Amino acid sequence: MSKRLVISTFLLTLFCFSAQAQKGNSFGIKGGLNYNANGDYFQSIGDNAQNPDRNIGYHIGLFGKIGNDLYFRPELVYTSTKSDYDSDVFDMKKIDAPLLVGVKVIGPLSVFGGPSLQYILDTEFEGIDIDNIDNDFSVGLNFGIGLSLNKIGIDLRYERGFSDNEATFIGNNLGEGVVSRIDTRPDQLILSLSVAF
Repeated sequence: MSKRLVISTFLLTLFCFSAQAQKGNSFGIKGGLNYNANGDYFQSIGDNAQNPDRNIGYHIGLFGKIGNDLYFRPELVYTSTKSDYDSDVFDMKKIDAPLLVGVKVIGPLSVFGGPSLQYILDTEFEGIDIDNIDNDFSVGLNFGIGLSLNKIGIDLRYERGFSDNEATFIGNNLGEGVVSRIDTRPDQLILSLSVAF
């Protein structure tokens, strides 16, 4: 079910890109940095939560834009993030499909927001074997501000995951059979540079 939804979103995005080219709207490429952290890490012994330290990740992808003063902007983005938990690092790679609605407020400045469909491709927790992720598919929220100068755009946004989603790990430095879990929901600031065609 979730894979079908991601594939459908991808096909819809491609359709929007081709429709935009015919109507004179824009599409292009984007990339940038993520300042992120995932949720808490819980160890089954004592069930104490460890808060993550933020780390720098990156993203690269495609976007389309339909409209001008009021616009719809679908994106398809590959994202790589890291979160530090004491001496361990949690890496996550995912496909994001934000479906954003924006409005120009003053000159080249706009504000935007909307849901982000997220499909987790891979996760790795340093020194711990991954047993299970509740859901490969989750939903988040993006909102932020953007500056558009002809074909170059810069935007800063905040992303937060909505769906409860945990990765489960078996065995770590506490001994075999110990089950631990980590909240995989993103909590991040995203800085992007985009170029429209």
